[in-house]
Amino acid sequence: MISSSHPKNSRIIDTFTVESNDVEKKGEVVVSVQTAPTSALVFPEGGRQAWLSLIGAYIGAFGVYQDFYVREYLTEHTPSEIGWIGGIQIMLTFSAGIFVGRAFDRGYFYHLMICGAIIHGLAIFMLSLSHKDSYYQVFLTNGVMMGLSAGICYIPSLGIGTHYFMKKRSMAMGIATSGSALGSVLHPIMLNQFFGGSIGFHKGVRISGGINLALFVIAIIIMRTRLPPKSAQKFPILSWMKEPAYLALFIGSWFVFLGLFYPIFYIQLSAIKHGIDHTFAFYSLSILNGASVLGRILPGVLAPRLGAYNLLSFCGIVAGVVVIFMVFANDVTSVTLVAIFYGLFSGSSIALVPSVVGSLCANMNEFGTRMGIMFFWIKGILGLFATPISGALLTSDYHWIRADLFSGISLIVAGIFFLISRYFVSKQRNTQIL
Repeated sequence: MISSSHPKNSRIIDTFTVESNDVEKKGEVVVSVQTAPTSALVFPEGGRQAWLSLIGAYIGAFGVYQDFYVREYLTEHTPSEIGWIGGIQIMLTFSAGIFVGRAFDRGYFYHLMICGAIIHGLAIFMLSLSHKDSYYQVFLTNGVMMGLSAGICYIPSLGIGTHYFMKKRSMAMGIATSGSALGSVLHPIMLNQFFGGSIGFHKGVRISGGINLALFVIAIIIMRTRLPPKSAQKFPILSWMKEPAYLALFIGSWFVFLGLFYPIFYIQLSAIKHGIDHTFAFYSLSILNGASVLGRILPGVLAPRLGAYNLLSFCGIVAGVVVIFMVFANDVTSVTLVAIFYGLFSGSSIALVPSVVGSLCANMNEFGTRMGIMFFWIKGILGLFATPISGALLTSDYHWIRADLFSGISLIVAGIFFLISRYFVSKQRNTQIL
């Protein structure tokens, strides 16, 4: 992904081809770029501005809101109806990528980040003015506006790392995605203390909004683009969908997002409904997200040795098994174990997909578009329905085993499709380290 604020004398890139014999010199990776005439892009693979931009690169704590809405704030509505709030938020967060990614590539990084920050501030302020059991007010603010804000900022926050890292791109992507998980460790603790204490829901939302806006400002200040914008391009999308490896990866990712968010949205509510002390239950989501931080960083370190495809398939299947065992999580120990292991393996499933998609690209010009397709159709459109489906299976009588099995089996099926995709790539390249 390429954006504005490019170095002096740099040229607009028409094609971007990563050669197999990339030159490495003093920790830098020089990538051959076809222009007229031919020039070269240098990826510093580190440095102060690279790491500052990566640090700048925040999705939050809807599990806290879900629990609070079900038990106290939207008591006149079913878990399935409340699930649509999270569903629309997920859809907008990811489906916006197909448009935002192109805008980022064309040089509108700062425009996108500033617009996303403004919408987030408005969403938080309007949510803090909402009334108890006013479903449409919560839906429009927490669902639509926050989802749109996250969607505008998500791709640019991930894409900024591609301006500085080539050889270490998997690691950079893992660090960038772990930022949202780390925020989701601290944010639920803070919100639970606000909502359950003397501050209350409305003031608590305003305080958290102020903190988030301050973080937005810091991120915008320290992040810097360094590559020139890309020119308009056309890609053979239909031909990509006929590739067996990409199609299997596409279907596998579809099943991942069918089951991925159920534990995140419902683990705190499940702990409370199973009679676990409220104080500990409030921390269950933070424990899950804390493990997810590690789960998103480790793959970038292990992938060169064990293979991104191998890790992705293994982690998807194990995450599904963990969700199925969630039905037995009825005490502090079992909930803690589920939170840790699910966070670890689901985090890996999220972080490894970009690396695997990149391995299927003929050249890196395809990466943004291939990811945009998956973001729009899988993470976006499917994200709209996944949480309401889990809520409908759960019902107001809390039939946990139905939702647990649905989510767990979906993740296991995803891992199987990842193995199928891996088979086609392994057969083509005649190697097992994928």
